[in-house]
Amino acid sequence: MARPFHFSQIEQGTFVPTEYAQSHWGADHLNGPALVGLVARTLEQEFGRPEFLPARLTVDLFKAARGVPTTVKLALLRDGRRVRNAECELIQDGVPIVRAVMVQYRLSEPPRGREWVPSASFAGPAARDDDGGVDMGSDEVGWTSAIADHQNTSRKRFVNRTIDVVEGDHNSPFVRAAMVAEGTSLVTNLGTAGVGYINGDLTVALSRLPRDEWVAVQADSHWTADGISVGTSTLFDSAGPVGTGMVTAVANPGAQIDFANDPFPDRTR
Repeated sequence: MARPFHFSQIEQGTFVPTEYAQSHWGADHLNGPALVGLVARTLEQEFGRPEFLPARLTVDLFKAARGVPTTVKLALLRDGRRVRNAECELIQDGVPIVRAVMVQYRLSEPPRGREWVPSASFAGPAARDDDGGVDMGSDEVGWTSAIADHQNTSRKRFVNRTIDVVEGDHNSPFVRAAMVAEGTSLVTNLGTAGVGYINGDLTVALSRLPRDEWVAVQADSHWTADGISVGTSTLFDSAGPVGTGMVTAVANPGAQIDFANDPFPDRTR
């Protein structure tokens, strides 16, 4: 069976979204993981270096993306000995819809001494369906394959094997981490009536790249006031924590996603 993917590349720097890139937010609205995956893939392929770690990716999702041809615009902001910064914009119909900055640090030996490290643990599902892409968990319910089962007020987590961003090109560890980190919005903003906040950004910070196809994200904090939400998470692979995700979001009750009554059940959020 052919591997699913979010975009087809029709020419250099231009991509057309597939049905897998569609979001629950509307009939012609692209999902966050697809957009984050496209900028992460583009930045890494153009500016990534094996002696550097892509330690931070900040993505501003400032305009709704639609199912139309999408072009990328790239710029190398700094090419330093220890720090490299690069920028990517996604453009639809001549208008920027996403802007992302990737920061890379040169790999080196750690400094002397020991530092404080928080305790962090992740217990995944006892069994995983390798034909599926997502398992969702919450403290109240445990693990299931349906997001709707976890519309509650307890702490949430999920594990995900991301589908390819671009047809015929398998996701790199960095791209997998970035795409799963976008799920910080889901594990922090999913409540008893579904998801009523839409995130306008993502910051993913990595101390190392994940080693597995499956990557997990677990909620750490969630603070809200006056229709604004801030959520943070920890990313895990089978060896332990790999980094942190953070999203800010704005209330969107007019298009709230109630997964128990979802008109687009097969779409990625």
